Amino acid sequence: MDFFERYTNLKRKYHGKKEKPKVVVVGRSNVGKSTFVRLMTGRKDVKVGKRPGLTLKINEYDLGDYILVDLPGFGYMSGLPKNVQEKIKDEIVHYIENNADKIATAVQIIDAKSFFEIVRRWDERGEIPIDLEMFDFITDLKISPILVVNKMDKIKKEDWDTVLDGICEFFKCSPPWRQWKFIVPAVLKKGQGIDEIKKRIKERVDLFKKLKVKKH
Repeated sequence: MDFFERYTNLKRKYHGKKEKPKVVVVGRSNVGKSTFVRLMTGRKDVKVGKRPGLTLKINEYDLGDYILVDLPGFGYMSGLPKNVQEKIKDEIVHYIENNADKIATAVQIIDAKSFFEIVRRWDERGEIPIDLEMFDFITDLKISPILVVNKMDKIKKEDWDTVLDGICEFFKCSPPWRQWKFIVPAVLKKGQGIDEIKKRIKERVDLFKKLKVKKH
């Protein structure tokens, strides 16, 4: 093995992880983010629980073709003072801003059942719901989104299209929802929807890599 081969191997060993595209996972606390990360990584040490705010730091998982980045849940977090919650939100925003050119896609998870109630509460206060604000922030940075509408088992099957069409409109997309490939209904605790999400992630990672090659 000559010098250049050794150098290339060393470069891959120490810098390969940094060069891989990132896939960030964002969402309000208690929407199923940790369940999603556990399904994606196969790691049982990813904490899953009913209490909001279990993920309080940024975790990265090397999944081969990309790095899955589990960001803390935003919004209400039980037992945490408001200033700490704001600090976590700022940390999420700064991470996404600072890594925008490395992010192939952002998987944003929302709770199908509670979404409309949360939007109504924020609207009554004259404020933009943080879920919509985060989505706009991601798309403004030209990061391709995947919107996972979780906990669809809490919605009657015959009402799925109506609920998903309504969610579509809040995210500034005209119904029907099926025309938008970035929207994926799911029941993550049962593993439903995970294959479709993986497919969408692969499409975006592959496209991201092609565009990167063209730029260089």
